[in-house]
Amino acid sequence: MLNFELYNPTNLVFGKGQIEKLSTLVPQNAKVFLAYGGGSIFKNGIYDQVIANLKGFEIVEFGGIEPNPRFETLMKAVDVIKAEKIDFILAVGGGSVIDGVKFISGAVNFEGNPIDILQKRILIKDNAMPFGTVLTLPATGSEMNSGYVVTIEATQEKLSSGGSALFPKFSICDPAVIASLPKKQIQNGVVDAYTHVMEQYLTYPTDAFLQDRIAEGILQTLIEVGPGVVENPTDYTLASNFMWSCTMALNGLIQKGVPSDWATHMIGHELTALYEIDHARTLAIIGPSLYHVMFETKKAKLAQYGRRIFNLTGSDEEVAKEAINKTVEFFHTMGMDTKLSQYTEDYSKTADFIVNRFEERGWKGLGENQLVTLDKVRSIVELSY
Repeated sequence: MLNFELYNPTNLVFGKGQIEKLSTLVPQNAKVFLAYGGGSIFKNGIYDQVIANLKGFEIVEFGGIEPNPRFETLMKAVDVIKAEKIDFILAVGGGSVIDGVKFISGAVNFEGNPIDILQKRILIKDNAMPFGTVLTLPATGSEMNSGYVVTIEATQEKLSSGGSALFPKFSICDPAVIASLPKKQIQNGVVDAYTHVMEQYLTYPTDAFLQDRIAEGILQTLIEVGPGVVENPTDYTLASNFMWSCTMALNGLIQKGVPSDWATHMIGHELTALYEIDHARTLAIIGPSLYHVMFETKKAKLAQYGRRIFNLTGSDEEVAKEAINKTVEFFHTMGMDTKLSQYTEDYSKTADFIVNRFEERGWKGLGENQLVTLDKVRSIVELSY
């Protein structure tokens, strides 16, 4: 097992009716900046619940944070926060709203050009504005970690950053919110969480037995409840296990003591920036191709994954190859198309564009061993067509 430090100060408040605790979680007498997305919280009753439980607080609202939040939009929020002398931010939404609020939290007191936080990947370790979240869409785990992803529209870049000052002070997770979600968003959530686990699990063995078992437990739970929660989102048992799996997939625990990959995400982000494909669907496109191209370096863990998750038998080579096929089958079960050509006809130069982008940024060796070279990136993207 590798050395590690585990730090996670987020107070996670999980279960039915927990929005009622909001007034005790937000600092007393705080002037609250209420950030949300496109307005689904008005239709599903979450907005009314939040407002009802913030009686007595002065609130400034900011709506319209996009799926794949835009730097340009978030900077407008930063200006409002400075002008209104806000004390606390409340993100009400899914991963995109929470990610956007993390950037806002770090940018408000940042001395310098906030675009540098993204383009130079500056980690915010202090002087961030405190914030909490009310999660409405399980998927990203952003409610219990300090990372985020933001899109710069002007340059068509989707970039990630974070920092230890960007953990939410609290996150309210009520599985009942899943009942109002469109089927496509639930499908995306399952595949996003599944791939988060794979990025931290499907690398190479480091004798981290417990982390492997926890990771496998999350994968097995997502396979068990994923198809059902899409069809029966009002089933609290399915919804609660789905929501907790999404949080556990990326709250830092299974990442400790093991190597991480994240190349699937970094390539997938480019597909979202280029074609506006849903994030989870880019992972379903890129992941299996990456497992094929990087097969030799991942074979041992692929074989373990195949035996433990899908009960496959045979040699390491056979089991590892079939495990990739089984993963694609699961993605199909979750309503994913797994080839880029199923989303756009304009894909022929995609590999060239992504390789050039990575070269400009100096990203010449991705993955757990930095072995995903630019040539490998090209092979992965072309195999995804």
